[in-house]
Amino acid sequence: MTPTRILPDLQCSLVCEEVRQEANGNLFLIGVLSFIRVPQLPIVAGRLCIFNRWTAGIGQFHESVRLIAPDQTTVVSKAELKFELRDPSHAATGVMVFGNVKIETAGTYYIEVLVDDVMKLRYPLAVIHTPPPAQPGQAQPTTA
Repeated sequence: MTPTRILPDLQCSLVCEEVRQEANGNLFLIGVLSFIRVPQLPIVAGRLCIFNRWTAGIGQFHESVRLIAPDQTTVVSKAELKFELRDPSHAATGVMVFGNVKIETAGTYYIEVLVDDVMKLRYPLAVIHTPPPAQPGQAQPTTA
């Protein structure tokens, strides 16, 4: 008996600034992020890309990616797509683009990757608030 449906494995998931395609069809990722450092809050991130690669499955699937706020409840951004794998040796690559993401606070955000409502991966993405250094001649902040 040949299986008609096998839930795929998530081979990788990466957050980056941009994903581009070469003339030969290969993808390249620009600015793979481990964290996001910002000079002020709140801030709007013009573009965040989530690169996901699926393999070892058979069938049609629904992928969902969510960016969760540090409170671990608020969905800051969400994207979905459908893909198909006809053979377990095939792979499917999905790139979710989150545009104009409003980041309200510093802290640990989470990327959640689901396929057919099954959580495959949840990983942290820290947002670090680092104010720019004071310019010469500017008053330094005081601490009490």
